[in-house]
Amino acid sequence: MYINSAYLNHSKIDFKDKSKPLIVGSCGTYRLYTRPKLPTYRPHGRIDYQLLYIAAGKAHFFFNDREEIVPAGYMVIYRPKEVQKYVYYGTDQTEVYWVHFTGSNVKNILRQYGISDSTRVFYSGASLEYRNLFRQMIRELQMCREDYQELLVLLLRQILILIHRQLGSIRKTENSYLKDEIDSAVTFFNENYNKEISIEQYAASRHMSTSWFIRGFKEYTGFTPMQYILSLRISNAQSLLDVTEYNVTEISSIVGYDNPLYFSRIFKKQKGMSPSEYRKWIRQGQKNE
Repeated sequence: MYINSAYLNHSKIDFKDKSKPLIVGSCGTYRLYTRPKLPTYRPHGRIDYQLLYIAAGKAHFFFNDREEIVPAGYMVIYRPKEVQKYVYYGTDQTEVYWVHFTGSNVKNILRQYGISDSTRVFYSGASLEYRNLFRQMIRELQMCREDYQELLVLLLRQILILIHRQLGSIRKTENSYLKDEIDSAVTFFNENYNKEISIEQYAASRHMSTSWFIRGFKEYTGFTPMQYILSLRISNAQSLLDVTEYNVTEISSIVGYDNPLYFSRIFKKQKGMSPSEYRKWIRQGQKNE
C-alpha cells in the first residue's frame, strides 16, 4: 500500500478554526496494491469537513448501516460530527485522495460551488486535474513554503470549481445513457491504459459512432479519450518514479510503451522534465522536507 499524506502543524488531530473562511488541515492519498483491506470507522465523526475523491477502483461506504459502492469518478463529502464508516479493498485496486478542511464560511462556500447541505455522494468526473491538484496540496503542506496556507486554499477552491463545472454539465446534459457509457469507458481505460487501445474499435464495440463517443467523453471528463489514456500513463509513471526503484525502461514497459526513448520524450513534453530528472527532483524534495 502506498500512503502519502501531510498535516497542518504536523498534527493528526482534527480541529475547528473559524479565524478564516476556509482552512485546509490535512490531505493525502491511499493506493492499495497488496494490502487486502483498509477500513475506517469514526462513530462520532470529526469536527472538520472531509472530501474524498475515488480516483481508481471503488470504495465501500456505509450510510445508516447500508452499503453504497462508490466507483472511480465520484466524490464523497462528510460534514462535522457525521458518522464515518468506509472500507477500501486491495482487490478493487482502490486509489483515493482526501482533504480535511474547516473555517468560518465552509457551508456557504460549498453551496456556492453547487454542493448542497444534503449532498453526500456525487459524480465529479474523471478529470486527472483532480489528482494533480491533490498532489500539489500534499506537497505544499509537506514543504511549508512561504504563503503555503493561502495556496492550499486556492488549490482546494480549484477542485471545487471543477466540481461545480461538472455538476453544471450534468444538469444541462441530463443524458443518463451518455453518462453510463462514459462511466464504462473510464473504468475500461483505467483497467487497460497500458495496453494498445483503439478508440474506433472501442466505440464500435459499444455500438456508438466514434465522433459521438469522443465528443461525449470530452464533455464529461475534459479530455479526449486518447488524452485521458495518455494522462493515465503519465500519472502512473509518476507514481512508479515516486515509490519504486524501477528504472525508466521498466517503467516505460509497465505503463504501455515498448520504446523507452519515446516514453521519455512524451513524459518530458507532459511534465517539462525527463523521467530521470523528475525522480531526482522528487527525491531531492523528500530530503529537504
